[in-house]
Amino acid sequence: MSITWDTPIAALLANKRRASTLKSFGIVTIGDALTYYPFRVADPVPSRALGEARVGEAMAFAGTVRSARTFHGSRNMRLVVNVDDDGFAASRGVLPSGAQFVFFSGRKGYLDWMARRLAPGTVVVASGAPGEYMGQLQFNHPQVITVAPEPSMPHANGYDAPNVAEALARVTRPRPVYHASARLSSERIHETILSLMWALGGRDMPAPGTDDITLQSHDDEERFSRTLADAIPDVLPETIRSARGLMHRAQAFRAIHEPKTVADFHKGIATLRYEEALVCQTALLEARRSAHKSAAHPCPLPDGGADDAPSLRDRFVESLPFTLTNGQREVIDDIAADMTRDTPMQRLLQGEVGSGKTVVALAAMLQAVGAGYQAVLVAPTQVLAEQHVETITRMIAAMDGADGAGDGDGAGDRGADGGDAGPSVPVTLLTGGMKLAARRKALAAAASGTPGIIVATHAAFSKTFQAPRLALVVIDEQHRFGVEQRESLNAKSTDGTAPHLLVMTATPIPRTAAMTWFGDLDISWLTELPGGRKPIRTIVVNEADGRTMARMFAHIRARIDAGERAYIVCARIDADSDDDAGVPGGGRGSSRGGRGSRGEVTALDGIDDAYETLDENGETVARPPLHSVAEITTRLKALPQFAGIRFATLTGRDKDDVKAEVMAGFASGETPILVSTTVIEVGVDVKQASCIVIFDADRYGLSQLHQLRGRVGRGGTDSWAFLVSRAEAGTTAEARLQVIHDSLDGAEIAQADLEFRGAGDVLGDAQSGAKSSLKLLRVIKDADLITDARARAERMLADDPTLDGHTQLAGAVLDFTRGNETFLTSN
Repeated sequence: MSITWDTPIAALLANKRRASTLKSFGIVTIGDALTYYPFRVADPVPSRALGEARVGEAMAFAGTVRSARTFHGSRNMRLVVNVDDDGFAASRGVLPSGAQFVFFSGRKGYLDWMARRLAPGTVVVASGAPGEYMGQLQFNHPQVITVAPEPSMPHANGYDAPNVAEALARVTRPRPVYHASARLSSERIHETILSLMWALGGRDMPAPGTDDITLQSHDDEERFSRTLADAIPDVLPETIRSARGLMHRAQAFRAIHEPKTVADFHKGIATLRYEEALVCQTALLEARRSAHKSAAHPCPLPDGGADDAPSLRDRFVESLPFTLTNGQREVIDDIAADMTRDTPMQRLLQGEVGSGKTVVALAAMLQAVGAGYQAVLVAPTQVLAEQHVETITRMIAAMDGADGAGDGDGAGDRGADGGDAGPSVPVTLLTGGMKLAARRKALAAAASGTPGIIVATHAAFSKTFQAPRLALVVIDEQHRFGVEQRESLNAKSTDGTAPHLLVMTATPIPRTAAMTWFGDLDISWLTELPGGRKPIRTIVVNEADGRTMARMFAHIRARIDAGERAYIVCARIDADSDDDAGVPGGGRGSSRGGRGSRGEVTALDGIDDAYETLDENGETVARPPLHSVAEITTRLKALPQFAGIRFATLTGRDKDDVKAEVMAGFASGETPILVSTTVIEVGVDVKQASCIVIFDADRYGLSQLHQLRGRVGRGGTDSWAFLVSRAEAGTTAEARLQVIHDSLDGAEIAQADLEFRGAGDVLGDAQSGAKSSLKLLRVIKDADLITDARARAERMLADDPTLDGHTQLAGAVLDFTRGNETFLTSN
């Protein structure tokens, strides 16, 4: 059969169990296998007999197992294996000696498996750094390759290599190390990838019926290299590859999976990392250019002549009871300039919590309405949508009151009690939780095409929603919506135009990450907080410190007695929720959005709700379960500090009318303490809230903690954030909380979050590349590389807009775009 990059590995592997295991890793084709990159490469290791060993220095030797015994301790078990190197030492002219292999683990199954591999009489090749214990040479957790007693049957009984020479070659060379599992070791993954790569280059695969793939001979190197280069053509243009000193693509894959030197390995990684950057940036630039080819409704502002009446936007700005920050004014002007054009605006507004993004968005929407069009603001939850309606209606009423414009001509469902007179700008609320009659009325108002503002949840993406005069779409908290949903709004107009697009987020994103993930958007940052906002005092509290916990609760009671409010945040709904509900890792499911049937998952990626973790030695360590809303509510009600205080609870499991009632009671002070999950993380705005307590804070992402902290101090009062933690001293978890304690700068916190957790956890898998073609690019360390790739992509597209002269790159960009609809966030 003809073997190509896209050939399924199941058609080549005789061992179907291995094919199944590889599929669980996401490896289905040869291309998947070659892009399953090792996470590190081991340095070359010298061969030495045990008599030549130097304590603390890595070495490799061949020996024979003489005995193996498992010892059971109170917390851990250990397997002790005695070996000697009689034959190997003689071949090196050294006296024979002995040593011990020691394997520690809390998992009996692992030690039993290792004991079966290292049965007495087994010939092994091992590498590691020896230590000394009671005069005995000892290797803790060495890498061990078992050698078949006969070369003709290397894997028939689970042996790792056919002979000592080959095993030594494998442990002493630079060795790629892959993420593996108990079912398939890194060595076997490496062996399989090599065989698939050789098959792609024209070498023979094992005969049908062979139990496993074995290493092939290295004959006809020149022909193999040429065939492999034909099968894996270069994507990078020759000029760029030469200028950057990079390898051919096929050569890079060989250097990664079959490195001759550590330097070759790193050069191969650098080549494919730059390829990812160039393909990604070219795709983003093409998406941006494609979007700008569409037609949009221009929304001009008056020229400002003597006869021109002030625009709606300007009337709104003049009516504000506060002065806009310089940043707000600049962003409003940038958006206004974008919206006067007849091509769609594509802009991301990144703003600190409380930086005034809503005011900027409303100014843009009033510019669209003033030009005779409709604007849609899409919010991720009904609670947030209702708050937006209330805020917008109030601001428009203030504008009308300032200039006498409230003449009752508006026709929208205002969503707030504004009296008999309608606003000058109709504000329509549309949510999935509305009663049928109200929903029909809202849909009819939108379908009429009357200029106005529509505030909607996911209902805006339904087929029943039509807005024929739609000129502007504002997406609040853009990471909550998929590309397909956003693009569905492009089809709402009947004249073939695309609306201007403004996406907003309060999730801190470092500029290098924004350039990578939102490279097809113009990006604006709001970093200056409006006047009157006081810094939030952040205090880390060890939950085991009863005295500090009591003082914290007494402080909260004092603030409530002063007429203020307090949030208490927990990660789960029920204390007895199913452990499988939303627990990432260990095959327990996913924590990405939504809620489980019995336990709530976080509203934003970031909670580490796994019940086991690995310590520095790779051993499993149990962790206490996350606190729940039900448990903490019961616990706090019993405290003397809260005698006579009414509590409310809020979770994602509550129905929309219940959420609205709970928030109303909290805002009024009827229930001044709200115990909730992270549903309050985004958009909830209660001015009197001055305290927030976050339980299990050490299990959250830093950006999420920053978001939650921003729920307090919004009314200009002194405010406090208490991060209750069970993290042990000196751990990474404690260091992460210190970042939040020391900084109120969202960009600085986001940078630290990326460094601690990685881009995938901060931005969500769909936007980080974990489910995309990006596997090597790192947004922090590769900032200069990304900048260089973008500049070269811009020059290349300027000279060759259709990439006719770069066929392989054009194909890679097309493949990337087709496979990354969730990565290209706005095209």
